[in-house]
Amino acid sequence: MKRVGSSGKPLSEHTEPTGMLLYKNGFLVRKVHADPDGKRPRGRRGWKTFYAILKGLILYLQKGEYRPDKQLSDEDLKNAVSIHHSLAMKASDYSKRPNVFYLRTADWRVYLFQANAEQMQSWITRINTVAAMFSSPPFPAAIGSQKKFSRPLLPGTMSKHSEEEQIRSHEARFRAISTELAELRSFPPDRKVKGRELEEYRLRDEYLDFEKTRYGTYIMLLRAKIRSHEDDLSVFESLLLEDSSLQRAHSSPTLQDSSQASQASSSRGNSSKASACSSKPRQEGQRHSYRQAVKK
Repeated sequence: MKRVGSSGKPLSEHTEPTGMLLYKNGFLVRKVHADPDGKRPRGRRGWKTFYAILKGLILYLQKGEYRPDKQLSDEDLKNAVSIHHSLAMKASDYSKRPNVFYLRTADWRVYLFQANAEQMQSWITRINTVAAMFSSPPFPAAIGSQKKFSRPLLPGTMSKHSEEEQIRSHEARFRAISTELAELRSFPPDRKVKGRELEEYRLRDEYLDFEKTRYGTYIMLLRAKIRSHEDDLSVFESLLLEDSSLQRAHSSPTLQDSSQASQASSSRGNSSKASACSSKPRQEGQRHSYRQAVKK
């Protein structure tokens, strides 16, 4: 019998946590917030308590507490969430419960998770770090004449890149997406345009904005991890909170997209303009917020 995860895709036997690294575990309370189409799901939106186990790129959600010798049930596998190409962010504007964070998966399904006060930030950092480390490069863009926008499918297999190769891959995607987003926003639809064309623009803008935030977050975390020289993610988290230099690496990316890079190169003759251009990417990276990543 095929086992289907909460993303709707089958989970094969090798996705079970046997032999995979355990990155974090503990109790979480979950609520399904939105389906991939952005609509609220019917009949399954209540809060449910699970024992969460983050192994590899899978967040397993068990009804009972985890034991190494306990085999996952079909229901456990059905509740499992794949975190490849996902982004977790604090739900700062969610006031109904404390210590809640959002998780948007690769297929744009959105979950709410509640943790205790001491563990919420740890879950956010751990999920995003693992996703940054192991999310594979996206498939090449499809070639075709179809104009209707659709989000591309993203591979669920674990990346085989080294950390240095992984961060270079993320940086390339960040620059490409930044350029595409800037080009899109430089030609907004006419105010008279309504209906499908306006909706297409909105969907494309929302997707690119989220992807820019996601890749920016991945790059920040991987830079900080490489600088820390630490493979143990628990130790890395502690260092991230204590070491101001790592916090700067985590919070202030200095990536330039291609348009910004060209502006900087064209103004090298004027030192004041060059310094202004070099400061723009840092300011832009700091503007990434929860509202940009996960819209209610």
